[in-house]
Amino acid sequence: MRGQGRKAEYAARTDESTFSCHITKIVVMAPTTTIETVTITRPLKVIAFICGLIVIILMIMGLASTDWLMADGWRQGLFMYCIADDAERPLPFNVEEAPGCYPSRDRDYIHAAAGLCIITLITDLVATILTGLGLRTKEHHTKYKYYRFGVIVMGLSLVSILIALIIYPVCFAAELNLGNRKIWEFGWAYGVGWGAAIFLFGGVVLLLCDKESEEIYYKERKIVHDNDSRA
Repeated sequence: MRGQGRKAEYAARTDESTFSCHITKIVVMAPTTTIETVTITRPLKVIAFICGLIVIILMIMGLASTDWLMADGWRQGLFMYCIADDAERPLPFNVEEAPGCYPSRDRDYIHAAAGLCIITLITDLVATILTGLGLRTKEHHTKYKYYRFGVIVMGLSLVSILIALIIYPVCFAAELNLGNRKIWEFGWAYGVGWGAAIFLFGGVVLLLCDKESEEIYYKERKIVHDNDSRA
């Protein structure tokens, strides 16, 4: 009887141990939720970057051209003026030169317009680089700083070209009585300056209208763990 009792007690302990061991091996893990930050490049900022590139090309063309102001036998740019071979005498502004191209006349408005156009080119180049860096970087705070400084510098570029485009014809009109020509017209290079101003205005508006918060989205993802995973 004692032997049978010990066997029954041993069997009960074995079953209890087996059951306890089985229970400790089962681990139930609750699902976890993670929030991911997704950055989306807005197309308006890409277009603003392209506008900056176009302005660089236009300003280089305008600065290099002598076709800002034109008359019969006469072409005048920001850094040079040219006299045609068949130019009628007397020449505009009482210039006494042989046919050819010469450094620009010593007039304050010409030098001021040239300097402002150079400032426009440099500031637009800086603004375009800042916008490109903003598009490239993935760190949100750094991205916003690039955009913020980019729009400020691009706005300065816009103001510079507008001042140059206004003072050039206004000051020229003041010396028109010395022109010795009845017909004067502004050449394609002056129109290129206005084209650059339009693209600069578009770039500034696009950078201002595209809100910073629109670039960041928060995505919620739920991860469900396998119930049969072991501790």
